[in-house]
Amino acid sequence: MSNASDRRVKIVEVGPRDGLQNEKLPVPLSAKVELIDQLSRAGLRFIEAASFVSPKWVPQMAGSTEVMASIERLPGLCYSALTPNLQGLEAALAARCDEVAVFGAASETFSQRNINCSIAQSLDRFGPVVQRAREAGVPVRGYVSCVLGCPYEGEVAAQAVLEVAQALLAMGCHEISLGDTIGRGTPESTRKLLEVCLRDIPVERLAGHFHDTYGMALANVRTSLAMGLRTFDSSVAGLGGCPYAEGASGNLATETLLADLHALGYETGVDMSGVQAAGRYIRQVLGDLQRQQAA
Repeated sequence: MSNASDRRVKIVEVGPRDGLQNEKLPVPLSAKVELIDQLSRAGLRFIEAASFVSPKWVPQMAGSTEVMASIERLPGLCYSALTPNLQGLEAALAARCDEVAVFGAASETFSQRNINCSIAQSLDRFGPVVQRAREAGVPVRGYVSCVLGCPYEGEVAAQAVLEVAQALLAMGCHEISLGDTIGRGTPESTRKLLEVCLRDIPVERLAGHFHDTYGMALANVRTSLAMGLRTFDSSVAGLGGCPYAEGASGNLATETLLADLHALGYETGVDMSGVQAAGRYIRQVLGDLQRQQAA
Protein backbone atom coordinates (compact mmCIF):
# COMPACT_ATOMS: atom_id res chain seq x y z
CA MET A 1 0.00 0.00 0.00
CA SER A 2 1.58 3.15 -1.21
CA ASN A 3 -0.46 6.23 -0.38
CA ALA A 4 -2.51 7.67 2.45
CA SER A 5 -5.87 6.84 0.82
CA ASP A 6 -4.89 3.16 0.92
CA ARG A 7 -4.96 3.43 4.71
CA ARG A 8 -8.46 4.91 4.87
CA VAL A 9 -11.33 2.51 5.58
CA LYS A 10 -15.02 3.39 5.30
CA ILE A 11 -17.24 1.82 7.94
CA VAL A 12 -20.98 1.54 7.36
CA GLU A 13 -22.69 1.24 10.75
CA VAL A 14 -25.73 -1.03 10.42
CA GLY A 15 -26.61 -1.48 14.10
CA PRO A 16 -29.69 0.78 14.23
CA ARG A 17 -31.31 -1.16 11.36
CA ASP A 18 -29.74 -4.57 10.71
CA GLY A 19 -28.75 -4.82 14.37
CA LEU A 20 -32.06 -3.99 16.00
CA GLN A 21 -34.44 -5.58 13.49
CA ASN A 22 -33.89 -9.01 15.00
CA GLU A 23 -34.69 -7.99 18.58
CA LYS A 24 -37.86 -9.63 19.86
CA LEU A 25 -38.94 -6.84 22.25
CA PRO A 26 -39.92 -3.44 20.80
CA VAL A 27 -37.11 -0.92 21.25
CA PRO A 28 -38.46 2.53 22.20
CA LEU A 29 -38.21 5.27 19.60
CA SER A 30 -36.22 7.44 22.01
CA ALA A 31 -33.60 4.69 22.42
CA LYS A 32 -33.20 4.27 18.66
CA VAL A 33 -32.72 8.02 18.26
CA GLU A 34 -30.23 8.21 21.15
CA LEU A 35 -28.25 5.28 19.71
CA ILE A 36 -27.99 6.92 16.29
CA ASP A 37 -27.03 10.27 17.83
CA GLN A 38 -24.28 8.64 19.91
CA LEU A 39 -22.93 6.83 16.82
CA SER A 40 -22.98 10.12 14.87
CA ARG A 41 -21.02 11.90 17.56
CA ALA A 42 -18.48 9.05 17.60
CA GLY A 43 -17.52 9.95 14.02
CA LEU A 44 -19.34 7.21 12.09
CA ARG A 45 -20.18 8.98 8.84
CA PHE A 46 -22.39 6.29 7.28
CA ILE A 47 -25.24 5.06 9.47
CA GLU A 48 -28.05 2.77 8.37
CA ALA A 49 -30.74 4.36 10.51
CA ALA A 50 -34.08 2.99 9.32
CA SER A 51 -36.01 0.53 7.20
CA PHE A 52 -39.15 1.35 5.28
CA VAL A 53 -40.52 -2.17 5.12
CA SER A 54 -43.97 -3.32 6.18
CA PRO A 55 -44.18 -3.45 10.01
CA LYS A 56 -46.09 -6.70 9.46
CA TRP A 57 -42.85 -8.32 8.31
CA VAL A 58 -40.34 -6.48 10.51
CA PRO A 59 -42.22 -5.00 13.49
CA GLN A 60 -39.05 -3.55 15.01
CA MET A 61 -38.71 -1.11 12.13
CA ALA A 62 -42.10 0.53 12.68
CA GLY A 63 -41.60 4.22 13.42
CA SER A 64 -38.76 4.75 10.94
CA THR A 65 -40.32 8.04 9.78
CA GLU A 66 -40.30 9.29 13.38
CA VAL A 67 -36.71 8.12 13.87
CA MET A 68 -35.52 10.06 10.84
CA ALA A 69 -37.43 13.16 12.01
CA SER A 70 -35.97 13.00 15.52
CA ILE A 71 -32.25 12.32 15.06
CA GLU A 72 -29.70 15.10 15.32
CA ARG A 73 -28.36 15.32 11.77
CA LEU A 74 -24.70 16.22 11.83
CA PRO A 75 -23.29 17.87 8.68
CA GLY A 76 -21.50 15.58 6.25
CA LEU A 77 -23.07 12.40 7.61
CA CYS A 78 -25.06 9.94 5.52
CA TYR A 79 -28.19 8.51 7.16
CA SER A 80 -29.56 5.67 5.05
CA ALA A 81 -32.59 3.39 4.98
CA LEU A 82 -33.63 0.09 3.47
CA THR A 83 -36.35 0.48 0.82
CA PRO A 84 -37.65 -2.79 -0.69
CA ASN A 85 -40.25 -1.20 -2.97
CA LEU A 86 -41.54 2.10 -4.37
CA GLN A 87 -43.86 2.66 -1.42
CA GLY A 88 -40.92 2.30 0.97
CA LEU A 89 -38.79 4.55 -1.21
CA GLU A 90 -41.34 7.35 -1.25
CA ALA A 91 -41.53 7.17 2.55
CA ALA A 92 -37.72 7.31 2.76
CA LEU A 93 -37.56 10.30 0.41
CA ALA A 94 -40.23 12.09 2.46
CA ALA A 95 -38.16 11.35 5.59
CA ARG A 96 -35.10 12.95 3.93
CA CYS A 97 -32.87 9.88 3.90
CA ASP A 98 -29.44 10.64 2.41
CA GLU A 99 -29.13 7.21 0.81
CA VAL A 100 -31.39 4.21 0.30
CA ALA A 101 -30.65 0.53 -0.13
CA VAL A 102 -32.20 -2.43 -1.93
CA PHE A 103 -31.45 -5.98 -0.89
CA GLY A 104 -31.24 -9.00 -3.15
CA ALA A 105 -29.86 -12.49 -2.69
CA ALA A 106 -27.55 -14.84 -4.53
CA SER A 107 -29.68 -17.84 -3.45
CA GLU A 108 -33.08 -18.55 -5.03
CA THR A 109 -34.48 -20.21 -1.90
CA PHE A 110 -33.33 -17.39 0.37
CA SER A 111 -34.85 -14.83 -2.00
CA GLN A 112 -38.19 -16.65 -1.85
CA ARG A 113 -38.10 -16.93 1.96
CA ASN A 114 -36.82 -13.40 2.54
CA ILE A 115 -38.73 -11.28 0.03
CA ASN A 116 -41.25 -13.76 -1.41
CA CYS A 117 -40.01 -13.72 -4.99
CA SER A 118 -37.30 -15.13 -7.24
CA ILE A 119 -33.96 -13.40 -7.82
CA ALA A 120 -35.09 -12.30 -11.28
CA GLN A 121 -38.38 -10.95 -9.92
CA SER A 122 -36.55 -9.09 -7.14
CA LEU A 123 -34.29 -7.38 -9.67
CA ASP A 124 -37.33 -6.41 -11.75
CA ARG A 125 -38.84 -4.89 -8.61
CA PHE A 126 -35.71 -2.93 -7.74
CA GLY A 127 -35.34 -1.31 -11.17
CA PRO A 128 -38.07 1.32 -10.70
CA VAL A 129 -36.97 1.91 -7.09
CA VAL A 130 -33.40 2.68 -8.13
CA GLN A 131 -34.54 4.81 -11.06
CA ARG A 132 -36.89 6.88 -8.90
CA ALA A 133 -34.24 7.35 -6.18
CA ARG A 134 -31.69 8.53 -8.70
CA GLU A 135 -34.22 10.92 -10.25
CA ALA A 136 -34.61 12.34 -6.74
CA GLY A 137 -30.83 12.69 -6.43
CA VAL A 138 -30.52 10.03 -3.73
CA PRO A 139 -27.76 7.41 -4.12
CA VAL A 140 -28.67 3.73 -3.88
CA ARG A 141 -26.67 0.96 -2.25
CA GLY A 142 -27.24 -2.66 -3.19
CA TYR A 143 -27.02 -5.61 -0.80
CA VAL A 144 -26.45 -9.18 -1.90
CA SER A 145 -27.27 -11.79 0.75
CA CYS A 146 -25.88 -15.31 1.11
CA VAL A 147 -22.68 -14.62 -0.84
CA LEU A 148 -20.70 -17.25 1.09
CA GLY A 149 -23.43 -19.75 1.83
CA CYS A 150 -27.19 -20.13 2.22
CA PRO A 151 -29.11 -21.59 5.19
CA TYR A 152 -31.28 -23.56 2.74
CA GLU A 153 -29.03 -24.36 -0.22
CA GLY A 154 -25.59 -24.58 1.38
CA GLU A 155 -22.83 -23.48 -0.96
CA VAL A 156 -23.51 -20.55 -3.30
CA ALA A 157 -21.60 -20.17 -6.57
CA ALA A 158 -19.41 -17.07 -6.81
CA GLN A 159 -20.70 -16.59 -10.37
CA ALA A 160 -24.25 -16.29 -9.02
CA VAL A 161 -23.09 -13.56 -6.63
CA LEU A 162 -21.31 -11.74 -9.43
CA GLU A 163 -24.39 -11.80 -11.68
CA VAL A 164 -26.66 -10.28 -9.02
CA ALA A 165 -24.03 -7.66 -8.12
CA GLN A 166 -23.59 -6.74 -11.79
CA ALA A 167 -27.36 -6.43 -12.26
CA LEU A 168 -27.59 -4.08 -9.29
CA LEU A 169 -24.70 -1.97 -10.56
CA ALA A 170 -26.19 -1.86 -14.04
CA MET A 171 -29.48 -0.48 -12.74
CA GLY A 172 -27.63 2.30 -10.91
CA CYS A 173 -26.46 1.17 -7.46
CA HIS A 174 -23.22 2.97 -6.58
CA GLU A 175 -21.94 0.33 -4.14
CA ILE A 176 -22.58 -3.36 -3.53
CA SER A 177 -22.38 -4.84 -0.04
CA LEU A 178 -21.51 -8.55 -0.16
CA GLY A 179 -23.25 -10.20 2.78
CA ASP A 180 -22.11 -13.40 4.47
CA THR A 181 -25.58 -13.80 5.90
CA ILE A 182 -24.97 -16.97 7.92
CA GLY A 183 -21.32 -16.33 8.77
CA ARG A 184 -20.04 -19.46 7.04
CA GLY A 185 -17.32 -17.66 5.12
CA THR A 186 -13.63 -18.40 5.60
CA PRO A 187 -10.59 -16.50 4.35
CA GLU A 188 -10.30 -19.05 1.55
CA SER A 189 -13.94 -18.80 0.41
CA THR A 190 -13.79 -15.01 0.78
CA ARG A 191 -10.68 -14.88 -1.42
CA LYS A 192 -12.28 -17.09 -4.10
CA LEU A 193 -15.45 -14.98 -4.14
CA LEU A 194 -13.54 -11.72 -4.45
CA GLU A 195 -11.30 -13.11 -7.17
CA VAL A 196 -14.40 -13.77 -9.28
CA CYS A 197 -16.11 -10.47 -8.47
CA LEU A 198 -13.02 -8.31 -8.95
CA ARG A 199 -12.51 -9.57 -12.50
CA ASP A 200 -15.55 -7.52 -13.52
CA ILE A 201 -16.27 -5.05 -10.71
CA PRO A 202 -13.92 -2.25 -9.54
CA VAL A 203 -12.83 -2.84 -5.96
CA GLU A 204 -14.06 0.59 -4.83
CA ARG A 205 -17.63 -0.44 -5.71
CA LEU A 206 -17.62 -3.38 -3.26
CA ALA A 207 -18.11 -3.63 0.50
CA GLY A 208 -17.77 -6.58 2.88
CA HIS A 209 -20.57 -7.49 5.30
CA PHE A 210 -19.40 -10.39 7.46
CA HIS A 211 -21.35 -12.09 10.22
CA ASP A 212 -19.34 -13.50 13.09
CA THR A 213 -21.42 -16.65 13.68
CA TYR A 214 -18.31 -18.86 13.77
CA GLY A 215 -15.76 -16.23 14.76
CA MET A 216 -14.40 -15.77 11.21
CA ALA A 217 -15.54 -12.22 10.43
CA LEU A 218 -12.26 -10.46 11.24
CA ALA A 219 -10.21 -13.01 9.32
CA ASN A 220 -12.49 -12.41 6.32
CA VAL A 221 -12.08 -8.65 6.69
CA ARG A 222 -8.29 -9.04 6.66
CA THR A 223 -8.47 -11.18 3.51
CA SER A 224 -10.67 -8.51 1.90
CA LEU A 225 -8.29 -5.73 2.92
CA ALA A 226 -5.40 -7.61 1.33
CA MET A 227 -7.43 -7.77 -1.90
CA GLY A 228 -8.10 -4.02 -1.88
CA LEU A 229 -11.50 -3.63 -0.23
CA ARG A 230 -11.79 -0.49 1.90
CA THR A 231 -15.47 -0.52 2.87
CA PHE A 232 -17.00 -2.75 5.57
CA ASP A 233 -20.34 -3.00 7.33
CA SER A 234 -20.46 -3.58 11.07
CA SER A 235 -22.91 -3.31 13.94
CA VAL A 236 -22.35 -1.63 17.30
CA ALA A 237 -22.15 -4.19 20.13
CA GLY A 238 -22.36 -6.98 17.54
CA LEU A 239 -26.14 -6.58 17.41
CA GLY A 240 -28.24 -8.45 14.96
CA GLY A 241 -28.34 -11.11 12.37
CA CYS A 242 -31.01 -11.97 9.86
CA PRO A 243 -34.58 -12.79 10.93
CA TYR A 244 -34.90 -15.14 7.94
CA ALA A 245 -31.70 -17.12 8.59
CA GLU A 246 -31.88 -19.38 11.63
CA GLY A 247 -28.78 -19.16 13.80
CA ALA A 248 -27.27 -16.25 11.87
CA SER A 249 -26.82 -14.19 14.99
CA GLY A 250 -24.12 -11.63 15.36
CA ASN A 251 -22.94 -9.05 12.93
CA LEU A 252 -19.28 -8.17 13.27
CA ALA A 253 -19.11 -5.72 16.18
CA THR A 254 -18.03 -2.22 15.16
CA GLU A 255 -15.83 -2.07 18.27
CA THR A 256 -14.01 -5.25 17.21
CA LEU A 257 -13.58 -4.05 13.64
CA LEU A 258 -12.24 -0.67 14.77
CA ALA A 259 -9.75 -2.22 17.18
CA ASP A 260 -8.38 -4.48 14.47
CA LEU A 261 -8.22 -1.80 11.78
CA HIS A 262 -6.50 0.68 14.09
CA ALA A 263 -4.02 -1.97 15.24
CA LEU A 264 -3.18 -2.67 11.58
CA GLY A 265 -2.54 1.02 10.95
CA TYR A 266 -5.71 1.86 9.03
CA GLU A 267 -7.56 5.14 9.51
CA THR A 268 -11.31 5.29 10.09
CA GLY A 269 -11.97 8.73 11.55
CA VAL A 270 -14.04 7.00 14.23
CA ASP A 271 -13.62 7.51 17.98
CA MET A 272 -13.45 4.08 19.62
CA SER A 273 -14.51 5.33 23.05
CA GLY A 274 -17.63 6.92 21.59
CA VAL A 275 -18.63 3.69 19.86
CA GLN A 276 -17.97 1.71 23.04
CA ALA A 277 -20.23 4.10 24.95
CA ALA A 278 -22.98 3.65 22.35
CA GLY A 279 -22.57 -0.11 22.65
CA ARG A 280 -22.90 0.02 26.42
CA TYR A 281 -25.95 2.23 26.08
CA ILE A 282 -27.89 -0.05 23.72
CA ARG A 283 -26.95 -3.19 25.67
CA GLN A 284 -28.31 -1.50 28.80
CA VAL A 285 -31.55 -0.63 26.99
CA LEU A 286 -32.01 -4.18 25.69
CA GLY A 287 -31.15 -5.65 29.08
CA ASP A 288 -33.70 -3.40 30.80
CA LEU A 289 -36.40 -4.46 28.30
CA GLN A 290 -35.70 -8.12 29.03
CA ARG A 291 -35.78 -7.56 32.77
CA GLN A 292 -39.07 -5.66 32.51
CA GLN A 293 -40.62 -8.49 30.54
CA ALA A 294 -39.40 -11.08 33.03
CA ALA A 295 -40.67 -9.11 36.04
